[in-house]
Amino acid sequence: MSLSSKSRFLDRATPPHIFTLILLAGVSALSMNIFLPSLPSMTIYFQTNYSMMQLSVAGYLGANAILQILIGPISDKLGRRPVILGGLAVFLIATLGCIYASNVIVFLTFRMVQTAVVATMVLSRAVVRDMVPTNEAASMIGYVTMGMTVVPMLGPALGGILDQAFGWQSSFWILFLVGLLILIITWADLGETKKNSGLSLSQQFREYPELLASPRFWGYSLSSACSSGAFFAYLGGAPFVATDIFGLTPSEMGLFFGAPAVGYFFGNYFSGRFSVRFGINRMILWGCTTCVFGTGMSVMIFFLGLGSAESFFGLMTFVGFGNGLAIPNATSGALSVRPHLAGTASGLSGAIMLGGGAGLSALAGALIGTDSGAFPLLWLMFVTTSLGIFAISAVIYRERRLNV
Repeated sequence: MSLSSKSRFLDRATPPHIFTLILLAGVSALSMNIFLPSLPSMTIYFQTNYSMMQLSVAGYLGANAILQILIGPISDKLGRRPVILGGLAVFLIATLGCIYASNVIVFLTFRMVQTAVVATMVLSRAVVRDMVPTNEAASMIGYVTMGMTVVPMLGPALGGILDQAFGWQSSFWILFLVGLLILIITWADLGETKKNSGLSLSQQFREYPELLASPRFWGYSLSSACSSGAFFAYLGGAPFVATDIFGLTPSEMGLFFGAPAVGYFFGNYFSGRFSVRFGINRMILWGCTTCVFGTGMSVMIFFLGLGSAESFFGLMTFVGFGNGLAIPNATSGALSVRPHLAGTASGLSGAIMLGGGAGLSALAGALIGTDSGAFPLLWLMFVTTSLGIFAISAVIYRERRLNV
């Protein structure tokens, strides 16, 4: 039974069409990365320093992590539709606040409120798991995220061009218009997929220990968090590397910055195509190993004194490809540990991933400098992705022991 076979586009009496799910996942990604080429110019505009401005990335990820803990149980109780629509409405208001912010504190405050849009990413995955079994869910999540990766491919490039032509606020106007369009489409198309749990909201939150006590849940969540950790560190440090070390303009940085998304697109395609055939554990292991290869090669090239913008950003495609293999399958695994808690599991696993990502993004921004070059960022990415291999290997080892 496939998602599309039960859906009629723009008919909210049926479950949402896959196109709507792609849009919902995409707007969250667009909010995260479209303005990144503008960080240097925003630093000048708000008369602050790069570390402060970089909190618009690290703080955003941290607020995302906290919010995901709440979104899961709330959506398991109230349903996916009202939480997604509410998140989009708050996002639109916060985006206007960012545009008209008079100083960096006001901007960062509204930037944190923008995290309400994370409901669209979390619950687009939960909707899929509501409807199909584990391996098919991994495949469907792979196709959804493959479609949404067009956004991080084009977002930074578009943001860089807009910044040079119209200023940094133009990227946030695009976010507002896109968010408004998606709110209208979602209102017309999104059918409820969550059956009433019969539990009160407080009872939903008390289900967390059931997930936290599961070694499989932790293994899948940590493998996802570690494999994606390199990307979040990249978000925190790559704008500085591009402008201060390689001397790229905002538009040039926008073009280079989308390199991981190219790999992520193809990784998600392979997840959609092969997860059912090879199983989620093997796909996650291959994904984490690919991330280690990409970051390790970049460390070696810079160690030999041959590092360049082309090598730095080019090898990030391997990190993106590895994430495309690992994240959909690890997400499906985490959501399938307790299928009746899919929304809660999606929120909690996402919180673990983004909470770690927030720390790594902030750490990358703090460690990197003109004197150090790209080395602190590259080592941070290499160590993080290596830990992903250990996390999924522990899951595989435990399952083999239990099956003996």
